Amino acid sequence: MSAALRPDGEQVFVPGADTCGMLPDVTALGPYTYLATEVLWGAVALALLTYAGAFRAAARTVAVLYPFAYLWDWYTLSVGVFSIPMRTGVELAGIPIEEHIFMLVVPAMVVGTHESLRKLGVVDEDVSAVDSSPGD
Repeated sequence: MSAALRPDGEQVFVPGADTCGMLPDVTALGPYTYLATEVLWGAVALALLTYAGAFRAAARTVAVLYPFAYLWDWYTLSVGVFSIPMRTGVELAGIPIEEHIFMLVVPAMVVGTHESLRKLGVVDEDVSAVDSSPGD
């Protein structure tokens, strides 16, 4: 782990920063870095949902998780648990717009992946077939 300086001068430790330039510098997009990664991964989630035909399942999952994710995100950003330096600065309801997109993309990606695996036959159709007997 290597140390780095934030724009405000505070020293922070960055996992993987000691990779000697082996990783691409995604911060080249400046304040649009986080937004660009969200768009990229959002496109992957969209492709998975399209393949699996799972838009309704993803919408239900997002609708249930979004309020909890929003409150958690708002609180942790408010008390300083983490910060997001490579963002546009656009906020909506007290948190960065990129975080709202993140809260849509992640559950959509999970549902899209699961339903794509189910369509490929990697995941059992009947989840009740899993033996959950106590003592196994």
